[in-house]
Amino acid sequence: ERSDKMPHPLLRRGPVCKLLFLVPAGVPVRSGDAAFPKAMDNVTVRQGESATLRCVVDNRVTRVAWLNRSSILYAGNDKWCLDSRVLLLANTKTQYSIQIQDVDVFDEGPYTCSVQTDNHPKTSRVHLIVQVSPQITEISSDISINEGGNVSLNCMATGRPEPTITWRHISPKAVGFVSEDEYLEITGITREQSGEYECSATNDVATPVVRRVKVTVNYPPYISNAKSTGVPVGQKGILQCEASAVPSAEFQWYKDDKRLVEGQKGLKVESKAFFSSLTFFNVSEQDYGNYTCVASNQLGNTNASMILYGERVTSWDPNPVSDSAWVQGFSYRWYLAG
Repeated sequence: ERSDKMPHPLLRRGPVCKLLFLVPAGVPVRSGDAAFPKAMDNVTVRQGESATLRCVVDNRVTRVAWLNRSSILYAGNDKWCLDSRVLLLANTKTQYSIQIQDVDVFDEGPYTCSVQTDNHPKTSRVHLIVQVSPQITEISSDISINEGGNVSLNCMATGRPEPTITWRHISPKAVGFVSEDEYLEITGITREQSGEYECSATNDVATPVVRRVKVTVNYPPYISNAKSTGVPVGQKGILQCEASAVPSAEFQWYKDDKRLVEGQKGLKVESKAFFSSLTFFNVSEQDYGNYTCVASNQLGNTNASMILYGERVTSWDPNPVSDSAWVQGFSYRWYLAG
């Protein structure tokens, strides 16, 4: 009858216990050796999962034990370890198995199944490999830089196996990765390279973990749309000015050298982040002329000129007193086709 009685443990060491009675190291089982015990191959589990260690035995075995390095976990049915995560799963004539629950990285390493058969100790070893999902531990903060400057971003991650880190620009025009390293260097950055940059860390243990950094590229104003407009006397007229800039531009309107401000009679100045308009509610002859839109921010300013001019308007009188008329200072002559 198999005896499983062994001395009690003294001290706990991590997930295992210090050894009082050392099971003889014996002769490791060689590949192809028909002798018992036979442990499973290397066991790979993810952090937080349970690891099952199995050892195949037969009726020749009189004593069995599982060890971690120099510490006994179980000897027969007796638990030598104070770690509540270590459980005995099976102690039968054919199998001796234990389970380590909620596995962590400090559980990684060699485990030994030791048996006694006919007074000849033998051992078989299995290596526990603990995989850890990637985690980004450090990443650059959002950055604001003037156009033409140099940008350096970094992204650090941990995991088992060591994760692969890539950077990509979140932009409809971006194609592929901008860096396949933890560091991203951009020399002479342009306004088209502004936006979010995503760092991804992956090691095939779990879904990739991603974090983003916002890169703001500052540049002086550029007026993209400023058109002259024709408006008849007495009608409503609008001059518009569009400008791209970071930070957003501030707008000013001038007629000749005189600045126009909100509240002037018959005028309304309305400005938003990239757009400004000058509205005339009742255009008069005095309103016609040259107007200048000035857009400025901390990096510079620019301007564009446009003209508000009189527009010809045709009118039709069903009972004209003559075959010609003067409308808004323009002469029109009507003819009856037939």
